[in-house]
Amino acid sequence: MAAPAHARDTRSGIPRWPQRYTVVALFFLGTALCYIDRISISVAIIPLARQFGYNSAAQGLVLSAVFWGYLWTQLVGGWMADRFGGHRVLAAGVAIWSLATFVTPFAAAATFSALLAARVLLGLGEGVNFPSIHSLTARWTLPSERARVLSVNYSGMYVGTVVALSASPLIIKSLGWPALFYISGALGAAWVVVWMYLAADRPETSSRIGAAELELIVSLRSAAPRAVRVPWAAIAREKAVWAIVVAHFCSNFGFNILLLWLPTYLHHTFGVPLERVGGYSIIPWIATFFTISFSGWLADALIARGVGVGTVRKSMQSVAFAIGAISLLAVPAAGSPAMAVALLAVAASANGISSAAFGVNHLDVAPTYAGILMGISNTIATIPGIIGVAATGLIVQATGSFSAVFFLIAAVYGLGMFFYLRWASGEQMI
Repeated sequence: MAAPAHARDTRSGIPRWPQRYTVVALFFLGTALCYIDRISISVAIIPLARQFGYNSAAQGLVLSAVFWGYLWTQLVGGWMADRFGGHRVLAAGVAIWSLATFVTPFAAAATFSALLAARVLLGLGEGVNFPSIHSLTARWTLPSERARVLSVNYSGMYVGTVVALSASPLIIKSLGWPALFYISGALGAAWVVVWMYLAADRPETSSRIGAAELELIVSLRSAAPRAVRVPWAAIAREKAVWAIVVAHFCSNFGFNILLLWLPTYLHHTFGVPLERVGGYSIIPWIATFFTISFSGWLADALIARGVGVGTVRKSMQSVAFAIGAISLLAVPAAGSPAMAVALLAVAASANGISSAAFGVNHLDVAPTYAGILMGISNTIATIPGIIGVAATGLIVQATGSFSAVFFLIAAVYGLGMFFYLRWASGEQMI
């Protein structure tokens, strides 16, 4: 979000750094921690598998277990955030997933089932993250900032991923793999304390917001302060909602497989050693950080210049899926880790453009129920994390190669593009 060019806008009385920026900055950091805690296992699984004798199928279960929990708290988290406020809901989620992260080494040392249970608990906590943030965004930010704000938040996914992939090999080498989980669990606990002190459910309940900023937000806000009654039937019938759901499902299908299997793919296919796998693995996510940040600014700029919201959302989503699919089809022909990573960087960064398409479309279609809609779409979009991530292990074990996995993701992207173009809308429908 752009700050004014001077310290204080004398016409509005709004400071250079208004309170809503603090809220956005904090949930960006929360999302970064969410992905640090989720992604560390993708590097730690290599020494874990060696220590405990996990085969590819067992590794797939460990990597996918987070989604077994993640599935169940999306909708209830979105409903609670829209109905009661996202402040405490998000804090509770971070506290739960931080605890699960911290106890992971103890669980792994106990039994395989205990390790899976810890990862499920992690998913239960993380499930409320995005629905709560969508709800908070609908109530705290201006309509003209929506794509930028959510792009900032989504970029936290890639910041967290880059930090996890770059720091994990170093921490494992110097302190051992359990230290990954102790450190990130403690960081989450610190975040909860800061969030509870500085943030609030909505501007009206914040003691830190100025009168001018409060008046500006409330006067332009399209979301009601609270979702008192949810029109479930209208939501279920609306094609624009299902456009978001299908696009979210297809986008996550590729994202989660690449996110969690990339280090193992490089190690398995090209023999990249553990100490170098993190360096290779962060490249697609660094690229995605830049495209996701740029896409939000571009979307808001196009809409400000009079391009229809629906046209912007459909165009950007089509570009995301088309470029992603074409790049993935070429990956099996890569003859070196550098070539493979370059193609995967194109695929991953293209998918990041989705943040300014279906990723913000919940707030276009139903701003009052943005948390609930995000809960619905992210619940269904969790299924590929469960099935796709685990199935990848089975496919690799059966074929000895990742080629079929990349072809499958490309096909899923094509399906997502077709349905989003048919059903998506940029208008408020509910």
